[in-house]
Amino acid sequence: MKHTFLSNNRLALALWFRLARFYHKSNSASSKHVSKWGLTLPQFDTLMQIQAFQPITQNELADKLFVTKGNVTHNLVKLEQECLIKRTRQWRSKTIELTEKGIALLNDVGPKQAEFQASLFSALTKEEQKQLLSLLRKLHKDE
Repeated sequence: MKHTFLSNNRLALALWFRLARFYHKSNSASSKHVSKWGLTLPQFDTLMQIQAFQPITQNELADKLFVTKGNVTHNLVKLEQECLIKRTRQWRSKTIELTEKGIALLNDVGPKQAEFQASLFSALTKEEQKQLLSLLRKLHKDE
């Protein structure tokens, strides 16, 4: 018996597999790249979100990272131990900001990581990159 659900959805499944593979490959390569600065990819993302929205609370940061407050705590402890961030208690919440050392690190790694990420899309022309972004936004809006 032929699996009609596969043949009827072959294109959608191929798209899903390709997106998943690209995402995995991109994350693996990015993890390796930021490790040169002693960072994990989640730590880098955490620092970037703090930089963009500081001062930010732990709850707000967790929302921006799409993780729970508990998940973000582990990264924050490590980043605080490395003197890259400082947490300040303000009544019931803690606000988080980058330290001078954290700012200096991001000033070094940020542009290099952005360039590295751009290289992952170099097989596409600028116009194709714009089309891909438009299509992904369209998929995201349908949620």
